[in-house]
Amino acid sequence: MLLYHFGFGKYGPAKRGKRLRPGLLLCVAGAQGAAIEDALDAAAAIEILHNYSLVHDDIEDNDELRRGRRTVWAVYGIPQALNAGDALCAISFLVLTNSIAHHSDERVLRMVRALHEAHATMCDGQSMDLAYERAGEVDLAAYSRMIEAKTAALFGASSQLGALCAPCDGEAVLRYRELGRAFGMAFQIRDDVLGIWGTLDATGKVSGNDIARRKWTFPVVWALAQPPSPARDRIAAAYARGETLDNAAVGAVVDALDELGARDAANQAAAGHLAVVERHAVRQVREFLLSSLELAST
Repeated sequence: MLLYHFGFGKYGPAKRGKRLRPGLLLCVAGAQGAAIEDALDAAAAIEILHNYSLVHDDIEDNDELRRGRRTVWAVYGIPQALNAGDALCAISFLVLTNSIAHHSDERVLRMVRALHEAHATMCDGQSMDLAYERAGEVDLAAYSRMIEAKTAALFGASSQLGALCAPCDGEAVLRYRELGRAFGMAFQIRDDVLGIWGTLDATGKVSGNDIARRKWTFPVVWALAQPPSPARDRIAAAYARGETLDNAAVGAVVDALDELGARDAANQAAAGHLAVVERHAVRQVREFLLSSLELAST
């Protein structure tokens, strides 16, 4: 099942993930003077933990496609997919402990703590995301808390682990964590845009599925925060139904979002978070993150 998920062996070739989180970790480590061998175990751990969350997210979101092909649960069933995800979670922490070959016991313990903290925060964010599907209303502050936990925490840990793999002091490690979190906020908002207006070729997933399930993405939350108007009211009425939306209803919501300018608003919000990256990241990290966001949009 794990080979299938990653597209290895007889299950490949498959469209691979973009490896943004381990790429960020390696970029930060290298920019701060670490040898690549000092950071490979941590990079592998962050990518494996991310994929554990994808296997479970697909179950919770009822997504049957990822990277252009059927998800693990759609092929093997939910019980086996849960086991596969749990195995990935365990493997990620086992891999991270291999860092003891390159770092002190104290440094590796800080790495393990950073990854566990991000993992726990991700679970909080996913819990909020699922609970919001039953909510009658979600405001922008609540949405921001959710994506900060669900998505930004792991990007923050990626950047933090990169600094821990390098000779960075405690202040620099925390600064890199906040930098990664800012990027993660921008990444999730951009991902919300792709979930509505992206194509199957670009995302490997069916567009509009988030709206069909009445998920509270940035464009929808922003649109409902606008003054009353016919377009806003159409979105509110669709989300008030408390049921999965059919294709016609999804199309009507997307049209209303276009009418209100929700896509531009989302892009502006993402740009606000990216301003933190542009102001505070060293050139090598800044260029990696900005190019990564463009890659994730294609």
